[in-house]
Amino acid sequence: MEFRPFHIALHTRFRGTTERSGVLVRGTGPDGADAWGEFSPFPDYGAEQRGRWWAAAMEAARGELPEPLHRDVECAAIIPELDPEPAADLARRHGCRTAKVKVGGPRGGTADPAATLRADCARVEAVASALGPGGIVRVDANGVWDAVDAVTAIRALEAAARTGGVEGLSYVEQPCARVEDLATVRRRVTSPIAADESIRLTGDVDAVLRADAADILVLKPSTMGGAQAVLDIADRTGLPIVISSAMESSVGLSAALAAALALPDQTHAHGLGTGTLLATDTVENPLIPAEGRLAPIPPRVTV
Repeated sequence: MEFRPFHIALHTRFRGTTERSGVLVRGTGPDGADAWGEFSPFPDYGAEQRGRWWAAAMEAARGELPEPLHRDVECAAIIPELDPEPAADLARRHGCRTAKVKVGGPRGGTADPAATLRADCARVEAVASALGPGGIVRVDANGVWDAVDAVTAIRALEAAARTGGVEGLSYVEQPCARVEDLATVRRRVTSPIAADESIRLTGDVDAVLRADAADILVLKPSTMGGAQAVLDIADRTGLPIVISSAMESSVGLSAALAAALALPDQTHAHGLGTGTLLATDTVENPLIPAEGRLAPIPPRVTV
């Protein structure tokens, strides 16, 4: 196998960073053709989390990604914590009818929570208005709230989405860090609750299932050990699945897309629109949604 380090830039700050780096791995698939994997764990990931990411990279580099059941998949736009006007502009691009809006601010941040919530509501309303009737808005808090604050914030964000012209929130992703709090919030709000960090940081979905803490599972193949691992979870849980990027380059995004294409039930737009946030990439032909959908493209690697 061949290993190629890479470093790419983002258009705007996302998950506290404006850049991504890692290693591309070139291997050989069963048909003898080149196969590419990506190892780009976040700096705060521990050995066990990095090991799952490495397993995912090796799966792709061996050409062991699952066979597709679909030609393409619906894709959600991803909206960082921008002011309302640029957030609305980003939501209009690439034809996506679903947008995931980041809310809540950073964990442990010093910003005034009330001011943060007002800004979040303004962003959600602007995105909802940009999508128009029939648009779908979901929000992602990355576990920033406790249960009490989550309920308050979700109700305000639901109202903001309705003011913007859509039917509330499609779901709220990871409003709280603790599984127990997810379960509490789920019983107190109307919007469905999705689990992300509660699964990907531990690699274990069972705690979420035992607590009946989520209506939807957001699964990132890179953080879960690969596409097949994600499909196995989908098969045994029976819950709606959203396949999501982990802010990889288009090489890693291709593996996540392979998981989405192999998922039998397509209940929600997948979180695979992150290629739009990359200022640079590892390929000549970046994976960018067209008319709100994403189809596989063999990567032409440039690093």
